[in-house]
Formats: sequence, C-alpha cells, structure tokens
Amino acid sequence: MTKLAYRLNPRLLAVDSPPIPEAQGWRRDYDGRHGPMIDLSQAVPGEPPPAAMLERLAAAAGEADCTRYGPILGDVELREAYAAETGALYGASLPVESVAITAGCNEAFMVAVMAIAGAGDAVMLPTPWYFNHKMALDMLGIEALSLPCRPEAGFVPDVAEAAARITSATRAIMLVTPNNPTGAIYPPATIAAFAELARMRGLALILDETYRDFLPAGSGRPHDLLADSSWGDVAIQLYSFSKAYAVPGHRLGAMAAAPETMAEIAKVLDTMQICPARPAQRVVAWAIEGLRSWRHGQRDDLVRRAAACRAAFAPLPGWRLDSLGAYFAFAAHPFPGMPAREAARKLALESGVLALPGPYFGPGQETHLRIAFANVGAERLAELGTRLARA
Repeated sequence: MTKLAYRLNPRLLAVDSPPIPEAQGWRRDYDGRHGPMIDLSQAVPGEPPPAAMLERLAAAAGEADCTRYGPILGDVELREAYAAETGALYGASLPVESVAITAGCNEAFMVAVMAIAGAGDAVMLPTPWYFNHKMALDMLGIEALSLPCRPEAGFVPDVAEAAARITSATRAIMLVTPNNPTGAIYPPATIAAFAELARMRGLALILDETYRDFLPAGSGRPHDLLADSSWGDVAIQLYSFSKAYAVPGHRLGAMAAAPETMAEIAKVLDTMQICPARPAQRVVAWAIEGLRSWRHGQRDDLVRRAAACRAAFAPLPGWRLDSLGAYFAFAAHPFPGMPAREAARKLALESGVLALPGPYFGPGQETHLRIAFANVGAERLAELGTRLARA
C-alpha cells in the first residue's frame, strides 16, 4: 500500500465504496453449473439504440463544431426539444430558461443539492434509497435524513411521517419515481402531498424521474406538479436520457427548475463540466421525435418483462415481491435469519442468479434483494423461476 505524503479528505474516506463491483465479483466466481449467469444486478438498457441513432452519433463525433465548447446549460436545440417533450407530457408550458442538460442524472442530483444545501444541512431520502444519492450527500457533508418506506405500503413514502421527521437543518425532500431500487410508482396524489408539505415548510422537492418513460401506455401524467404555473416555487425535476434512449455511456441527463435557481445551478455546472458532451446532445435532440416509435416499443417490451418477472416469482414458496415497476422489483428472500448480502452471494454462486442485497440501499433491508430485470429477456426471466425454486 502506498504511503501518501498528503491527507485524503476525511469526508470522502467515510463514504462507502460503490457496491456493484462487489456483486460483480460474485459473477466471476460462479462456476456456470446452471448455464450463463442471469444478471439482475445493474439497471442498463437491454438493447443498444437503433442503427439510425448509432450512425448519427458516429457522424456527430466527427463534426468539428462538436469539438468546441458549448453553452453551460446545454445546446439550445436539446433544451428546447426536452422542454417541449416534458411540457407536452405534463400539460405545461416549460420555458427553455428552466432547463439544463447535465452529464447524466447523477450530476443533475449533485448540482441540485449543491444549489440548495451545504455542509451541516440535511436532505430527506426515502429508504431504501439509491446509493449514489447517499454517497453524494456524504461527500458534501449533508445529512441523509432517512424516511423509511415499508413493504406493506408498497414502498410508497408516507407524507405524514415525512412531516414528523423534518428538522431545522432540512433543506429538501428527495423523491424517486418510478423508484430505484424498489420499482415503486408513487401515485400523483402522493407527489402532490409532498409538494404541498415542501412548500409549507420552506423546502425544495427534488423529483428524480429517470424511469418515467417506462410507465405502461395509457398511464396518464405521472403527476400534475408542472401543470401548475407555480411549480418552480418548490420543485426541481431531474431526468436521464440514458435509459429511454439506450445511451448510458454518453452521459446525458436533464433538469428543470425555476430560472432563479437555474442561474445558481449554472455556476456549479460551469465549474464541474463547462458544457455537456456535444455530439450526443445533437443526436438526442433529433431522437426525442425521431425515435418516438422505437422508444414506445422499448417501453412496451419493458412492461412485458415486468410481467414475466412477476410470473416467475408467483409460484415460488417463501419469496414475496413487495414492489415491481419500470426497471426494478424488490423481493423478500425466503432465507430466515440470513443477511441479504449472504443470500445474494449464495444465489449467485449456487444458482447463477445475480441480484443486489437490500442493505446496498440503506439500513433495514436485510430481508430484501433488488431485482433489475430490464436487461434480461422474458424467456430468461422464465428460467429465473426455475433457478430460484431450486435454491
């Protein structure tokens, strides 16, 4: 081990390491006895984007104009296209001044938090939480204020309990819907109640909608917040292009906030990235309309995979799906007294099924595993039932 002459940031040293590499190590240790590993560990698109998009990405990467710096908040073509798309979905008029393009939704969360909170403040995270959100808060010296979500409620947070847990240090409430890790889809009335709570208590409501494109056709608006002209008083909305357009490696996300908030966010973005990667911006601006039919097909396929996942678990004794939606399911495992990490490792090595232990997503999750079914075909999900039954 290198003996450093300098001191590392103690806040960073206290942050847990990203957990997925540990689970990927179990994949390497699996001996293949039941066939290829069924990898349910990571939320990645199951298919690459269509050839038309790949060709445009290649062409854009070779354009001289895309090698130059662009606007801090992103190229106007993509900001306008995202504003129009989001406005149409929510029945809202979303001005381009309220939109920024980011290097993925993780960066959108980081800059949103930096705009409204600092060391010693607190942000409320429903538990189980997305581990990168917790890691970001820990790095910034911001307390992650836990709001437990319970299996009997389908892991939907309770606004009354949230109100009781707000402290004088709290600056924001974070909601992720459809949720990672549970898959829970929060009802519009729940989101509205949290927005009202945040407004009454002088807090921001940060709403991560990375997986909104995978709600079943005909679901209607995920919520009505943006249809209210005063939405910017309380809400900061986050989004990712990675999943719906199958381009996670190009790192593009988006956020919407009041123009006054966006002016402060621009300071953070200028410091962190100067501008988002430009070739992918150019292509995604086209893809919002140009790949609409393909995106709807991907959504419908994810709905079928969700149904296949539910069917695989239905006959299994001891297993219980407490929540399922969009990309994820959160399943109670049938091994009484066994820590979730041990249960996940056992399934990986002995059954060739790789899922993530509940404690990766916060305290109190020892009885659960996260199932990310989006990148596994329906036929392999049928095989999942056989392997779990054998386990």
